[in-house]
Amino acid sequence: MHLKELSIDDFNNFQITHPLSNYYQTVNYGILKAENNFDYDLIGMVDNNNNILAASLILFKPIGIKCLYGYAPRGFLIDYENDYLVNTFTDLLKKYYYEKGVIFIKVNPNIKIGKLDNNYNTIYNGNEHIISLLTNNDYKKLKDNLYFEAQLPRFNAIIDLNNFDINNIDKNTKNKIKKGLRKGLTLKKYSKEYLNEFYKLVKNKKENNEFYYKDYYTAYEKTDSIDLLLVSINYYDYLQNSEYMYNKELENNTKLNNKLIYKNTEKAINAKMSSDKTLLSYKNDIVEATQGMNQEEIFIAGALVIRHNDTASIVLSGYDNKYKRFAANYFLHYSLINYYKDNYKYLDLNGVVGDFSNNNPYSGLNRFKLGFKPDIYEYIGEYDLIIEPKSYNILLNNGILAKELNKKDIKNTQN
Repeated sequence: MHLKELSIDDFNNFQITHPLSNYYQTVNYGILKAENNFDYDLIGMVDNNNNILAASLILFKPIGIKCLYGYAPRGFLIDYENDYLVNTFTDLLKKYYYEKGVIFIKVNPNIKIGKLDNNYNTIYNGNEHIISLLTNNDYKKLKDNLYFEAQLPRFNAIIDLNNFDINNIDKNTKNKIKKGLRKGLTLKKYSKEYLNEFYKLVKNKKENNEFYYKDYYTAYEKTDSIDLLLVSINYYDYLQNSEYMYNKELENNTKLNNKLIYKNTEKAINAKMSSDKTLLSYKNDIVEATQGMNQEEIFIAGALVIRHNDTASIVLSGYDNKYKRFAANYFLHYSLINYYKDNYKYLDLNGVVGDFSNNNPYSGLNRFKLGFKPDIYEYIGEYDLIIEPKSYNILLNNGILAKELNKKDIKNTQN
């Protein structure tokens, strides 16, 4: 067996059918990162008949002085149950990239080691033994990230689209979805010309500039595997719904008013006051909807979604905080579920943090995603395959690794 650089076609044909296939391990992702100061290889291990036994997209970037590091996002495409394959591929990688001056290769394999129960305890699935296999082959296991310190989340929230039922989700989440529907929100797919509108919704969440998202779209547009979906307000529907709700509540208010004439109890008074408040809210909605009828289209939430095999994955989403009262983020995610459920098995909501307490800095994000009752999976974590130990330790002790690779904190938002 030996290593060879694969053609795009050979790599694509291998990765698309591999059990660990994911949108990070694609040529598209290599093209994206090439626009952001990385080089990349499509490397494969082949037998004497030129059959591919393992493969990976590996990104490369300078670090320190005259050093390179590699990164295989979501790990290698290999059978991790086959010790011989893993051992051989690792040895070949170390020899091959030592000659190219690569100090280490970072990996975070696409391997779930367990699923969380209702108390957020991981029920392990037997894949934990792969940790020992990796560490025995000079993969340095990095600290399990509790938040978002690593390159990719350790925990992901994934919705099984075939079994999603709105009646089973959190009550508050359900009410927020209904609010969005009542206020005339609508979801549509848009072309890349609208990426500037998307950027307005996410620019405060990430340090990436608008051109990064244009690069992202362009890279995955090549295989027609990316969607830009935006939420706007349909003021006609908003007005119709508000008038209907106002008239319905007005009937209730009249009944409560009549009831007060004969039964002036504290309970009846409170019910009438609550109805008065609701009426005023609907009246304000009618005014707002009427004024908005002649406005240009306003986008108040949006998401970039990658489609790969049986999964649609939310790369990033955001909403306009000025329209928070519209519950646009809840409507967005519910609409994405409906948008993809007929053609895909899963919707990946992206990461949650491993701290499920109410006082963690990401409690709002966790609470939002968990409200949809997704399955929460724990991944195997992040490792550095150390190729040149002396240089690696120098980079580690000088803090260069941390400066280059530790992700900066992101804002505590609802996704």
